[in-house]
Amino acid sequence: MIRVLIAEDMRLLRETLVTSLELENDLQVVAALDNGDSIATTAIAQQADVALLDINLPGTDGLTAAATLRERHPNCRILILTTLATPAHLRRALHIGVSGYLLKDTPSRELVRAVRTVASGGQVLDPGLAMTALRTPPNPLTTREAQVLRCYAEGADPKEIAIHLHLSHGTVRNYLAAAVTKLQARNRIDAVRLATSSGWL
Repeated sequence: MIRVLIAEDMRLLRETLVTSLELENDLQVVAALDNGDSIATTAIAQQADVALLDINLPGTDGLTAAATLRERHPNCRILILTTLATPAHLRRALHIGVSGYLLKDTPSRELVRAVRTVASGGQVLDPGLAMTALRTPPNPLTTREAQVLRCYAEGADPKEIAIHLHLSHGTVRNYLAAAVTKLQARNRIDAVRLATSSGWL
């Protein structure tokens, strides 16, 4: 019997997932959570074999929870089921060590097959997203450049960013200029658009 934990904040979808998986003779849903805060502790307590996680969860997000789960209960395989179809999310998930990454429009039969696949040690990736990730170049921004650009995207001007990050005004302007250059953007606003659409902010 494959013991499955589900973490999905949308009640209707969560209940549908529980019902779909419970119809299978070899699958048992041992927990159905509506947030990410207790994923690791619940998976350990219920000895879950597979954790089926959304990324966009209240409290602890699904990828952060997945990293904690991998550390605290490495025998539990992780399958991400999400609407966040960005290469950056997929790369982060794979870096964490998830076993699968599927989109929420995946047919029920394929999802059931994916749960069995990851439980047996295999990997499952949405093929369209995998191809997109392969075609998308890695993030050219340094951590600090991305941080400064993120602050700018949230509406802070360079002087406010400098105060918030304890940097000089000139340094902030240099980071923003570097981001514009690396992203081959027309200006700072275009740099924000490009970085956001690529999942780098």
